[in-house]
Amino acid sequence: MLDIFSLNGKRALVVGGGGDLGSAIMEGLLEAGAIAVAVDIDSNVHNIAQSFKQKGLNASSLQVDIRDRNAIRESVSDAETLLSGSIDILVNSAGIQRRSPSELFSEKDWDDVISINLTATFIYCQQVAPNMIANGYGKIINVASIMSFFGGITIPAYAASKGGVAQLTKALSNDWASKGICVNAIAPGYIDTRLNTALINDAGRSSEVLLRTPMKRWGISNDMKGAAIFLSSPASDFISGVVLPIDGGYSAR
Repeated sequence: MLDIFSLNGKRALVVGGGGDLGSAIMEGLLEAGAIAVAVDIDSNVHNIAQSFKQKGLNASSLQVDIRDRNAIRESVSDAETLLSGSIDILVNSAGIQRRSPSELFSEKDWDDVISINLTATFIYCQQVAPNMIANGYGKIINVASIMSFFGGITIPAYAASKGGVAQLTKALSNDWASKGICVNAIAPGYIDTRLNTALINDAGRSSEVLLRTPMKRWGISNDMKGAAIFLSSPASDFISGVVLPIDGGYSAR
């Protein structure tokens, strides 16, 4: 039975693999048998990949500025070289956050958030799709957010970008599911990561989060592993176009 969750021999590209969520997802895919390349703008991505290698996992890394569309295209080609073949699994987990009252939110912050959170997600999906279509197989997991469903406070660009990721996931599923590509998204809730440091340190907001979350805790990065393995594996071969909340029950309230 467990074989349907196996990723043995599958080739994965994890965009944002140097981040808290991305590195946890990558570790899960590796532990399930995949070989994987992590892409991140932060040079620490190399240290993360090395730590996986020391555990006997087949990991590689590329430092890439995904605001540059040409760099995205080059990174896909470079990843295929490192993987010795085309990409079977794509995870788009790169993301940034900017906070400011909406009336004061800068155009630069808007452009940066949309570029990394939404545009890069689309470009990566578009770049891996031709080979996936040719192979008649592919798994794409985009990292949305519960802010795909809610508006949030002082995060207009982030909410817009994650709403876009959710809709993009559905649109690409409509176009590609018949061609063998399952396109899904996970929507993390309030997770204890560097991206949420300001929120965690705000005692009032943090208590509001816990009050609404039925599990009464912040999530952790490893909470993403199971869903990522499932959506990358044959166990989810008839699932596409789904945006799956991983939020301790928050969105059900």
